[in-house]
Amino acid sequence: MIHTLSGKLAEKNDGYLVVEVGGIGFKVVTNTRTAASASAGEAAKLFTHLYVREDKIELYGFMDEGSLKLFELLISVSGIGPKSALAILDIDSSENIIAAIAGKRPDILTRASGVGQKTAERVVLELQSRIKIPSGTKRLTEAMDVNQEVEEALVGLGYGRAAARQAISKIGPEFKALEERLKQTLKNLGRRS
Repeated sequence: MIHTLSGKLAEKNDGYLVVEVGGIGFKVVTNTRTAASASAGEAAKLFTHLYVREDKIELYGFMDEGSLKLFELLISVSGIGPKSALAILDIDSSENIIAAIAGKRPDILTRASGVGQKTAERVVLELQSRIKIPSGTKRLTEAMDVNQEVEEALVGLGYGRAAARQAISKIGPEFKALEERLKQTLKNLGRRS
């Protein structure tokens, strides 16, 4: 029903954004990655999904259409609601999550909060035939494995998981080895302090 929402980002909170359009503030529930890429006071365009149930109506939004499409695919899987879908979208980029599904890697999906092994296997089974398989799937899932190792190392050093994921997402693809990625992530975290 509401495919996009364009306006001024009036407010940025944990778990949602408020986009002001024509004097009306729309509360848009989103994942951590989308919220981190948004800046309050600036113009924003969100691709949205209106989630309607008996007891609630919520608007979910993302900065790119690929994330919206993946979100809609995920919530079509039995046992995956909007919260679980958002948690899966926080694991990595949409492209990498699709690569994990195409590569039959439910272990990657279990990294999402609240997603167990059986649920992850169901997602892979149900969505595998419905997604477009990207080229270089193996390379993408290997990169996700390295990023997970870097994240675990940073958490072990006392950094928060969300801060670690955000710093890892800013590292370019030219750094492939675990040591290189860890070093660059620590540099990014040092700059934020």
